[in-house]
Amino acid sequence: MHEGTGEDQTKGSPRFLRRLVEDIFKDVFARSSDKNIKVTEFKFPADLESIMDLTLEEPTDDSRLLEICQDVIKYSVRTDNPLFFNQLFGGMDQYTMGGAWLTDALNTSRFTYEVAPVFTIMEKYVINKMLEVAGLSSGDGIFCPGGSISNMYGLNLARCRRFPEVKMDGMSSLPPLRILASEQAHYSVRKAAAFLGFGMKSVIPVKCDTRGRMLTLDLEQNITALKAKGEEPLCVVATSGTTVLGAFDPLNEIANICDKYKLWMHVDSAWGGAVLLSKKHRGLMSGIGRADSLTWNPHKMMGALNQCSVFLTRHKDLLEKSHCARAEYLFQQDKFYDVTYDTGDKSIQCGRKVDVLKLWVMWKSKGDKRLEDDVDNALDCAKHMASMVTDKVGFRLLIQPEFTNICFWYIPPSMRNEEEDDDWKMRLSKVAPAIKKQMMMEGTMMVAYQPLGDHVNFFRLVLSNLDIKSEDMNLVVNIIDRIGQGIYNEKQSLPQAE
Repeated sequence: MHEGTGEDQTKGSPRFLRRLVEDIFKDVFARSSDKNIKVTEFKFPADLESIMDLTLEEPTDDSRLLEICQDVIKYSVRTDNPLFFNQLFGGMDQYTMGGAWLTDALNTSRFTYEVAPVFTIMEKYVINKMLEVAGLSSGDGIFCPGGSISNMYGLNLARCRRFPEVKMDGMSSLPPLRILASEQAHYSVRKAAAFLGFGMKSVIPVKCDTRGRMLTLDLEQNITALKAKGEEPLCVVATSGTTVLGAFDPLNEIANICDKYKLWMHVDSAWGGAVLLSKKHRGLMSGIGRADSLTWNPHKMMGALNQCSVFLTRHKDLLEKSHCARAEYLFQQDKFYDVTYDTGDKSIQCGRKVDVLKLWVMWKSKGDKRLEDDVDNALDCAKHMASMVTDKVGFRLLIQPEFTNICFWYIPPSMRNEEEDDDWKMRLSKVAPAIKKQMMMEGTMMVAYQPLGDHVNFFRLVLSNLDIKSEDMNLVVNIIDRIGQGIYNEKQSLPQAE
């Protein structure tokens, strides 16, 4: 026994772990569907720093560690709560949690068959399943630490396929390469361009229609203009499920243009990829089978725990050709088993966390049909929410949702009969932030807001918790209306433009 640490920390005694697991079951999992539990116990940063015991110098006994872990639970955002609508993930599925716990307990890395035999073949099976669902059955794929890295893979494979010499020689001999992405594309495309040496300025924004979908006429005009200047269009990044509006770019039209000009087509479907599981809604991604690559995040609309992101490509051996370094101390070719299962060289990482088990366990528990039903239910709830916003006094829908992003304004009573001039819009821009602050201070709900183009701050409610119910939408509207009425019932109390 280590001096001062207590008997519970004796090596081989799992008492701390058992108690912690009991607390997680009791205070996290068992309460994950309870709408009466606060979504957040918000504290300002300085206050939280003073509350949390974060010092590391002295050993701490188990009882105190468990108390601190209780504080971690108390002051963390309950993303499992049905009223958490802030990000493109949420919910709590016991099977994906079980897979995540077992993954961490086994503590391995996904680079060779000898160290991760089960996970090697499991990842192969799940990747092949997702390729089949996407219509890319002969391709390849890999689990990545998030959609941003998956998008980076897409750009790198586009470059390596067009200019294979770049892997050894770099970009100094290449023409100025350009990437075309919609003005609504995820910011990770620009970050990937910077990281890979293209430069952020190499990403050319393509205009969108009023629903946030890429305008293919502007896409083709940009391509011809770039070529006229001696610049080389390399890749088009389409989006299926944009972050704010949930828009789906017209993939077949984009694929026609990519075919015409021999460009790589990458589809960022990190958010929207789950519609491929639904016979009713997969038409939103019609043409996906023509893509060269795509990003798909099961930790979003499929309900897997963070992180769980997949990169898929139709080109069978390109991942390995683009990334392999043939490290002899790891990928020896004279091993006693089939070394084609040592697929770690496809990755830009060496050690790579196993992310497949939490997805496999969840998918295995539900099967295709229950996953399909979950996706359909989320879109049905989005339709119901949009209808409520349309009909409710004081609410104004930005656009009819294409996916589960419902974007709308709340207009306080004293602003409803005023001229909607620039001063009115400036005051309206402060309504959503004020309501968001109040709901977080209460802990009742979390809904994101943002401006977009000429539109001042509006709420962006996203439905990614697959346990959501239509009656939850009523609660959302009632909470926002209650807070909005309470704060903004007098014109004098409206925040003025600065």
